Amino acid sequence: MQGSIWAVTRKEIFQIVRDPFTLAVAIFMPIVMVLFFGFAIEFNMDKIPLAIFDGSKTVESRVLIDSFVSSKYFVPRYVFSPAHAIEALDGGRAKTALIIKPEFARDLTPTRHSSVQILIDGADNSSAASVIGYLGGVQKLALTREFPGVELRPKVDIQSRFLFNPELNSQWFVVPGLAAVIIAILSILLTALTVAREWENGSMELLLGTPVRPLEIIIGKLLPYAVMGIGSILFVFMMSKVVFQVPFRGSFILYMLSALVFLCTYLAQGLLISVLTRSQQLSMQFAMLSGLLPSMLLSGFIFPAEHMPPFFYYFTMILPARWFIKISRELFLQGAGFMQILPSFGMLCLLLIVMLTLATRKFKKDVEP
Repeated sequence: MQGSIWAVTRKEIFQIVRDPFTLAVAIFMPIVMVLFFGFAIEFNMDKIPLAIFDGSKTVESRVLIDSFVSSKYFVPRYVFSPAHAIEALDGGRAKTALIIKPEFARDLTPTRHSSVQILIDGADNSSAASVIGYLGGVQKLALTREFPGVELRPKVDIQSRFLFNPELNSQWFVVPGLAAVIIAILSILLTALTVAREWENGSMELLLGTPVRPLEIIIGKLLPYAVMGIGSILFVFMMSKVVFQVPFRGSFILYMLSALVFLCTYLAQGLLISVLTRSQQLSMQFAMLSGLLPSMLLSGFIFPAEHMPPFFYYFTMILPARWFIKISRELFLQGAGFMQILPSFGMLCLLLIVMLTLATRKFKKDVEP
């Protein structure tokens, strides 16, 4: 049996080496995706265009404006009237507007309140959420500068600490989930395309005419892609540590074991797609539809599954990417132990059994007389 599997594996390796598209996808896709997503996705907004109308033109108003500018989150754009500030928002030249009324300095005392108006472009909800989050810090800084030496402490002093990711670094959140996205796309796409190409070319029928059993064909054909998938996992892990400086606090053995189960699940899914379609064009479409889109949008890679509508929240439970991304982030940032990742790991194993059963049964049903 081992000799038959090795013969099929060697044939598959020769075919991969002779295929420039497969090589390019296997080698360059992980590199491009890690660099693209790792550096491009940033949840902490900065350099937000801020339209400023200073109707007070006093020392106090300049202190308030300087509190916004010195935070380094805002880029000031001065306007001559509140109407011009609204026009800047309408025209997309600003995401936020600060309007200071003429009586601002007169009303500002330690015992009285003075107000300013903040207009935020709600069409860009990511920028709007960031601005709202920044306003508390800017207000506190402005009060400290306006009334130096004056005790302005509230009755309840709330102090916040961010665990596991103290600086709220977006790369620490994104990069641990990249392995799931890359494996989902790479394993499904390559497996579905290569096996479907064998059906189209008629070489699969020739292979099935040999003494090699169907199960040996399955293992032999999937083994090279499993090795490439493991290589991609190790590459992402190395990049996360060396380039993006993401800490890894958990067990590397648990991480690789979970990654291997996850990889086998998507290899089986790619095999199932190839058997069902037997066409490279259809296989690519189904691979992108069932691999790329769910792993990007529904797995929790960017948008937390817990905040999705109930239907999609429960639908994501059948996606292996959701559970591996959860395991990856827990191992990277929280240093989770086996018992903490056990529910997610158990779901991964269950999905692997289901997908492997469907793929092998469909393959055997189609090839056996």
